[in-house]
Amino acid sequence: MFHTRRQLLIAATALLTICSTTQAQTLTLKAADVHPAGYPTVEAVESMGKKLAAATNGRIKVQMFPGGVLGGEKEMIEQTQVGAIQLLRTSLGPIGPVVPEVNVFNMPFVFRSQAHMRAVLDGPIGTEMLDKISASPARLVALAWMDSGSRSLYTKKPVRTPADLKGLKIRMMGNPLFVDTMNAMGGNGISMGYGEVFSALQTNVVDGAENNPPSYFTSNHYNTGAKYYTQTHHLMIPEVLVMSKVTWDKLSKDDQALVKKLAREAQMEQRVLWDKSVAEYTDKLKAAGVEFIQIDTKPFYEATAPVRAKYGAQFADLMKRIEAVQ
Repeated sequence: MFHTRRQLLIAATALLTICSTTQAQTLTLKAADVHPAGYPTVEAVESMGKKLAAATNGRIKVQMFPGGVLGGEKEMIEQTQVGAIQLLRTSLGPIGPVVPEVNVFNMPFVFRSQAHMRAVLDGPIGTEMLDKISASPARLVALAWMDSGSRSLYTKKPVRTPADLKGLKIRMMGNPLFVDTMNAMGGNGISMGYGEVFSALQTNVVDGAENNPPSYFTSNHYNTGAKYYTQTHHLMIPEVLVMSKVTWDKLSKDDQALVKKLAREAQMEQRVLWDKSVAEYTDKLKAAGVEFIQIDTKPFYEATAPVRAKYGAQFADLMKRIEAVQ
């Protein structure tokens, strides 16, 4: 009897050890994004998770938490820094204070076109910037870039030249650089929270705002009378996919290489999804009566030269290198 019980105990202990080992080797990465389910960044990270699970036979999985359910970007960055969130898609704004070089991407017209921006991000400069974030005290490992397109102007009257912006109050993101950009372009830049813009447009507190087509449509701003969309493309600010350094340091070298490879694939997948999304929302806006105005952006580029000189002085060499990319 004792012998049988002892054998059972040994078998149970062995089974427990196997279960514990299996559990220890299975890693579920909690991924977060403020964007909703179905958004290009969310879909790309979910696709990365499926590939990661397939490549590791389910040893590493990704669980997605979209729509800001784990907090705003600032709160989610803090959670990623301590390892409570493992993967995060974030804008560069909150990273600028710890890695000043990324602020160069906030400059107006620092990229000539979307193709130019993508060439910069896919080349040595893009890799260097990711490495700088990873090497910084931010406790984040930067894996890949995410595209958020270009921002253009939407107003209640047509704008074709800087002179047309005279006297118009235009909502900008809350950063002195962006307010100065609009002032230089000829308008009156007003710093305002995103959630306040709809009623501000409705009540004529502002005469316009600026954003990409998907945001312009989903925010319903085109229904406030701001139905002229001027293709200024004055800002093209990339976003970044980061991993918690706490989690990264626990991965084997092979797993780190796999995560980086699949993150790079996610960067390219998200780009295709983004372009499709922009095309779809552009069609929806046009169907809703929005007039898309194509312009010569050169006068706006020239008008913002003092802004690049003021905020870009410390990045002068980097800006020259960006300009030289073909």
